[in-house]
Amino acid sequence: MTEVGKLKEGRFVIIDDEPCRVVGFSTSAPGKHGHAKAKVDAIGLFDGQKRSIVHPTSAKVGVPIIERGGAQVLAVIANSAQLMDLTTYEIFELPIPLNLRGEAREGVEVEYIQALGRRKIERVK
Repeated sequence: MTEVGKLKEGRFVIIDDEPCRVVGFSTSAPGKHGHAKAKVDAIGLFDGQKRSIVHPTSAKVGVPIIERGGAQVLAVIANSAQLMDLTTYEIFELPIPLNLRGEAREGVEVEYIQALGRRKIERVK
């Protein structure tokens, strides 16, 4: 948990139970009887949807724990890849993003992100 006023562009925040990267942040002056408000624009890490929240700068919001890992592609089956984590040797399967479909081949190393129990292939090394 962190205060809305301490968020910056490029940081991560949880909006509607979805981990998001902050792409826009603006604050308004406090009113006569109110508090300064902050508008946070963010894009979901896993679904790419744009989300916005408006809260007082002193309000608390959730911050996800983002873990990055490396994995090797063991097999490509249709539009998904069977991966083996390079540190834990765990084997799991993830869908291949559209922009990486030609690059993700057997034997290639990829970088993935993990947050809130979900994973996504980020890039090919």
